[in-house]
Amino acid sequence: MVTNLLKRLEEIYPEMVELRRYLHQNPELSFEEVNTPITIAEYLEELGVEVKRSVGGRGVVGIIRGGKPGKTVAIRADFDALPIQEENDIPYKSNVPGVMHACGHDAHTATLLGIAKVFMENREELHGNVVLIHQFAEEISPGGAKPMIVDGCLDGVDAIFGTHIWSTMPVGKVSYCSGPVMAAADAFDIEIIGKGGHGAVPHETIDSITVAATFVTSLQQIVSRNIDPLKSAVISIGSFHAGNAFNVIADKVKINGTVRTFDPEVQDQIIEKLERYLKGICDTAGATYKFDYRKGYPAVVNHEEETMHLAKVAKTIVGEANVKQMAPMMGGEDFAYYLQHVPGTFFFTGAGNEEKGIVYPHHHPKFNLDEKSMLIAAKVLTKAVFEYMKDGALVNGNERDVVQQTT
Repeated sequence: MVTNLLKRLEEIYPEMVELRRYLHQNPELSFEEVNTPITIAEYLEELGVEVKRSVGGRGVVGIIRGGKPGKTVAIRADFDALPIQEENDIPYKSNVPGVMHACGHDAHTATLLGIAKVFMENREELHGNVVLIHQFAEEISPGGAKPMIVDGCLDGVDAIFGTHIWSTMPVGKVSYCSGPVMAAADAFDIEIIGKGGHGAVPHETIDSITVAATFVTSLQQIVSRNIDPLKSAVISIGSFHAGNAFNVIADKVKINGTVRTFDPEVQDQIIEKLERYLKGICDTAGATYKFDYRKGYPAVVNHEEETMHLAKVAKTIVGEANVKQMAPMMGGEDFAYYLQHVPGTFFFTGAGNEEKGIVYPHHHPKFNLDEKSMLIAAKVLTKAVFEYMKDGALVNGNERDVVQQTT
């Protein structure tokens, strides 16, 4: 049966490419998706899939009920684009100025629609149900996952699988990781307020730039001298803005940055240290400050049984040599929320191709992908879900109880 499903995916691969290119030409930003969810819902409805629209806001959920008893397994794909002007010279270049699919979400969506078609055509042979989660707004925190979960997209779901097309990994490769695989992604804004004045008389001022520069330099010690070296953390400053004239000492500096962690205790420790360092430096100089810290997506923590099941399946699709265990990365993803409620795994499907010039990273204006990656992702997900529904996740030969968690 699985062989037939995989063969059918190969047959409809051109349709997946067509869908992806249509979505690529018509991108929509996070929380501004109007036509994309309509396109998804209408496609699923034409297949005969049971569809729920406006889930959690702009999400779409499809339900395929199998003809035989078994697990209920979800697959998630995101569909929002980015505020980037595309620089690719391709026939299906974005038609929307300043907006492009620079992260592969168009491919994620087309892949899941292809899977939906194959599963729907063979639903009488399915041992259980498939839930198709088409998520809006992954790129901006708070994203679409949490409201979709609150609105019931995981009701009755036993496990969830998802993939990210990855342009910096060669097409034909698959990477997986059990446990933490992507970091919690937080943001902070700081305003340091001094006393401005003429550059010729600095002693009459409280130089906000000097205070801010001291802080930026000192905060690097938070990780190197306050965090357990066996635990990962990153603090990065993304912007530093002050002043507008060469001979004026600025009265204010605005700084923003990001913190990436895997351990919630480390996350809280960094938040406390950031403000302690900031207060100490400002107090010493006589400056004041404003500090706004925003926790973003939590870490993506894959479940071991589902991850090992996925890895085993992937090896049958692309060969054992092409499936590798990866090191955790510091990027963030709101797939984390799904994994806090049900077991599952999030893996990476290679989409780079140097011969075709597909070498640019995600969120780059020349980002692109080898579309064969969609077929590989579809095959891996289809086989993983089909076999999981039929056999379930087993631990020592016994079905595991799923413990619900809350966010």
